[in-house]
Amino acid sequence: MSIDNVGIVGAGTMGNGIAQVCALHGLPVTLVDISETALAKGLASVVGSLDRLIKKGTIGPADKDAALARIRTSTSYDDLKDAPLVIEAAPENLELKIRILRQLDGLLAPEAIIASNTSSISITQLAAVTARAERVVGMHFFNPVPVMALVEIIRGLQTSDATHDAVRELALKLGKTPITVKNAPGFVVNRLLVPMINEAFFVLAEGLASPEDIDAGMKLGCNHPIGPLALADLIGLDVCLAVMNVFFAEFNDSKYRPCPLLKEMVAAGRLGRKTGRGVYTYA
Repeated sequence: MSIDNVGIVGAGTMGNGIAQVCALHGLPVTLVDISETALAKGLASVVGSLDRLIKKGTIGPADKDAALARIRTSTSYDDLKDAPLVIEAAPENLELKIRILRQLDGLLAPEAIIASNTSSISITQLAAVTARAERVVGMHFFNPVPVMALVEIIRGLQTSDATHDAVRELALKLGKTPITVKNAPGFVVNRLLVPMINEAFFVLAEGLASPEDIDAGMKLGCNHPIGPLALADLIGLDVCLAVMNVFFAEFNDSKYRPCPLLKEMVAAGRLGRKTGRGVYTYA
């Protein structure tokens, strides 16, 4: 099937990034969130990101104007009803995602695809709450979406070949590099990445080194472009904790236990860049 426009639920970091990439590649986007305030904040993030691309010479002012003209915002799910594909980009909360998928399932055309941008939750489980399980798929973008090339295409047990092929084709159209992944907690990248971040918090909690030295060690010793603690701040400490909680529950293995320091910082509201303070403090 041809995907000529996209609906997105959630105007946060991931949702507005996906909207920007789709719009820059010529696709009309309907971006839905629960409030005008959330939508305005999301759109402001898109404008800021496009301005940075202009400054770098990656795009011109006309490209920015054309992209913004393709993004329509709304607080009503009804404005998604004609979309051939809707990407759910809500926070990493199972109950919330189930509620959204059920609402979309009752609204969209029978042939429409629902994709979840979840970073750890079972696509098979999400698909099972709908009447279109074969047309539910994971489409996991990485933060920051305009920069990161990878998209994990996650097949639930029920996902059809046609659904997989359609979203893979879309990812290629967006200039991304898709990899196909079977359904499992954390899929591939976060299965490897988030436990490493969690271990960095254990190292920090044990006082083995300062945050700066832990990050420098991984950057210089393992050639990582960013240290694990700075990356946690970028991802969001709450997101890292949510993923570790999924691993701990699904694998029933103590090696996936969330670090108490990570839990404590989330409880304190120190979530990273998005709150201005995490492991590090941001202006």
